[in-house]
Amino acid sequence: MPRIERIPEQHMQLAYGIFLLTPRHRVIKTLRKRYQPSIHGDRTWGSSFLLMDYLCEHGMQAGSTVMEVGCGWGGASLFCAKRFAAKATGVDLDPAVFPYLELLADLNDVKVARKKADFTRLQGRTLGSYDCIIGGDICFWDNLVQPLVRMASRALDNGTQRIIIADPGRPTFYEFCDLIAQKYATTLQEWYAIEPERYEGEVVEVRAR
Repeated sequence: MPRIERIPEQHMQLAYGIFLLTPRHRVIKTLRKRYQPSIHGDRTWGSSFLLMDYLCEHGMQAGSTVMEVGCGWGGASLFCAKRFAAKATGVDLDPAVFPYLELLADLNDVKVARKKADFTRLQGRTLGSYDCIIGGDICFWDNLVQPLVRMASRALDNGTQRIIIADPGRPTFYEFCDLIAQKYATTLQEWYAIEPERYEGEVVEVRAR
């Protein structure tokens, strides 16, 4: 029979081997009094779970370098660090998300580096130093599509092996997929996660040809 996993306390989640806290957890409520994220970084979003499930199936070499762009609380970074011993870095424009990421990293006994930056403006040599770039829910405005295409191009042209992005299925996400597929090998799949509950969406993986 499957092993039963016990959740240690209320408003804590277990997903793909890592512990996460919901916005209703007492420690999160305390943090929110001092740090108030302003760019949707107020929880672990469903696309992070899509990334985790996808990577469970499609894997990653142990010790890979991983950048999570628009990381928020860094759920996908935490997963990569825990599951693959990845050297993970969370990048976000809003520094108010980093205390939440640090809290969750401590909870899971992993280390995730943090970098305040607009990921669409990162230079090619910086992006290309990472084996894999991941992101969830990062293409939610029309004006993000072209910058995201350019960012992905700079990364792949400078040595990044894989770019993996998950999304609920917004028109802007599909536009990004159409544009990036004109230049690079692209695989778009419907996907769902089953932990901590069911989430459905899309995952695109992009590689240099």
